[in-house]
Amino acid sequence: MPETAFQRISSLSRLPSALRGGVVAIGNFDGVHRGHQAVLQRALDEAQARGVPALVLTFEPHPRTVFRPDLPLFRLTPAPIRARLLEFLGFDAVIEQAFTKQFAGLSADEFVRGVLVDGLGIVHVVTGFDFHFGHNRQGGPAYLMEKGEELGFGVALVDAFRDEAAEIVSSSRIRELLKKGEVAQAAGLLGYRFTVEAEVTGGKRLGRTLGFPTANMALPASAELRHGIYAVRLRRADGTLHDGVANFGRRPTVDEDGAPLLETFVFDFSADLYGETCAVSLFGFLRGEEKFDSLDALVEQMKRDDAEARALLAGVRPLSALDAAIAF
Repeated sequence: MPETAFQRISSLSRLPSALRGGVVAIGNFDGVHRGHQAVLQRALDEAQARGVPALVLTFEPHPRTVFRPDLPLFRLTPAPIRARLLEFLGFDAVIEQAFTKQFAGLSADEFVRGVLVDGLGIVHVVTGFDFHFGHNRQGGPAYLMEKGEELGFGVALVDAFRDEAAEIVSSSRIRELLKKGEVAQAAGLLGYRFTVEAEVTGGKRLGRTLGFPTANMALPASAELRHGIYAVRLRRADGTLHDGVANFGRRPTVDEDGAPLLETFVFDFSADLYGETCAVSLFGFLRGEEKFDSLDALVEQMKRDDAEARALLAGVRPLSALDAAIAF
């Protein structure tokens, strides 16, 4: 294994020679959920057994945004967060292959020879059982195994991962849970608490006048997270963690026509976070967003939310080593 820092690589031409000849896991891996982790762990095991680099080949932007630009995609893990998760898992690098219509037009043979063999020089590839590639998805598992035998690399296919209820874990299933505010159930499928990341921006400072100053973060317009109040943990750029309670929504009591914002009240904290990129992990959904008759009524409810979030966060434990690395 190369003793170098984890790398995000945007082009095969920039792949260091020390990372050639490795094991590669291929997929979009949006969410890096427990199903993805089964594929990724197999790749890590294969790389360790061979003493070669462990790589991930993924695609940016998500292919669906290229084929269906009219249909916004709720990305569970934008590229920077996905890369961080892959680093935590133990990979040496992620190759974020530019996904364009030209790239999508490559034949299955061109993908195998140009990307896997010439570009990465792989010795082994790991994918999910239903992986398809090449123009019109002409390449599949059987084709990949045939090419592996012809060109000298191994292939491992990983079956669909099912949860404790025997249901397949998928990114689309997790998205639906988050749309309903069911963040605890989503965390069970992810294997870690769902986390968003953005720059803290200035607001109207109304929260400060009410005794609840907030760190405001604009999430992508495609983030279909349920509007409401969440118990959260905020990680600053310096790595320090702070518990808090957050509102995601339009703030109907004070600014009904505003764009959705994630506003986090950080407990027992007074430092200035403006301009800092922070991550917020969601631990529990407390209630839906409401419109109150007065600011006094809003403040009283915020005090109850504060107490409920503190109680919830006091008893949380890591779901996994990955969860511990992200939110503990």
